[in-house]
Amino acid sequence: MIMFTIVEDLHYEDESKEDPWLKMQEEAMLDVEQEPVLSSYYYNSILSQKTLERALANHLAIKLSNFTLPSCTLFDIFIGALEGNPDIISAVKEDLRAVKERDPACISYVHCFLNFKGFLACQAHRIAHKLWVQGRNILAILIQNRVSEAFAVDIHPGARIGQGILLDHATGIVIGETAVIGNNVSILHNVTLGGTGKASGDRHPKIGDGVLIGAGTCILGNIRVGDGAKIGACSVVLKDVPPRTTAVGNPARLVGGKQNPIKLNKIPSFTMDHTSHIAEWSDYVI
Repeated sequence: MIMFTIVEDLHYEDESKEDPWLKMQEEAMLDVEQEPVLSSYYYNSILSQKTLERALANHLAIKLSNFTLPSCTLFDIFIGALEGNPDIISAVKEDLRAVKERDPACISYVHCFLNFKGFLACQAHRIAHKLWVQGRNILAILIQNRVSEAFAVDIHPGARIGQGILLDHATGIVIGETAVIGNNVSILHNVTLGGTGKASGDRHPKIGDGVLIGAGTCILGNIRVGDGAKIGACSVVLKDVPPRTTAVGNPARLVGGKQNPIKLNKIPSFTMDHTSHIAEWSDYVI
């Protein structure tokens, strides 16, 4: 059985893993050699920054600033949340690794850090969530709003998100206040983790570790998607999905049937396989 544990406060770094920050600096120098016209951009974004914390705070501040909300103000907010919170930076590094390993369109850590709005939206959310749990709700909601406007990703600052997250393409992702997302989850664009009405309280989905959620999917209500499950594109999920199973359709049904669903033997968020076993679900699949 696939078992994972959501870890929000991770205060250690696996020394056997490649350090994305060190690798980013190497990649940035190589990119500048190939494209000297980008030297100033790369210098300001990465090469002049002493730490990943400062580079991320600076880059997000520039991306999310506007005429009335200057980047210097945002930088102070962001660096205050990042420095002194090693759990956030550990998650940032795991997210960088996740994008690099799972997304074939990602050519380098630098490419992800500078250009992937799903990655940037997720990191901005981590800062907003830290402010939210500190009771600084006004600032947290401000960041949520700017991320929604700049990246077309709307994640309530109250939502809890693990590490090793891939938000692939990311446009149109909506995640509600009481949603919980585990570790090593991959989510495609136009996914909604929403409620089913105006009821308050715990009303949003709980996504287990290693889950893959296909594009255009709606998962609604306080339901559980088990560890290692896979949700097919454009599915509407209104009931719990058992671990290591595949749910597809509107309303979503389990591949193989409710009584004997086909069990996945690999973690779908890692394989990013959206097709396996689908032909066994229906005689009408072309």
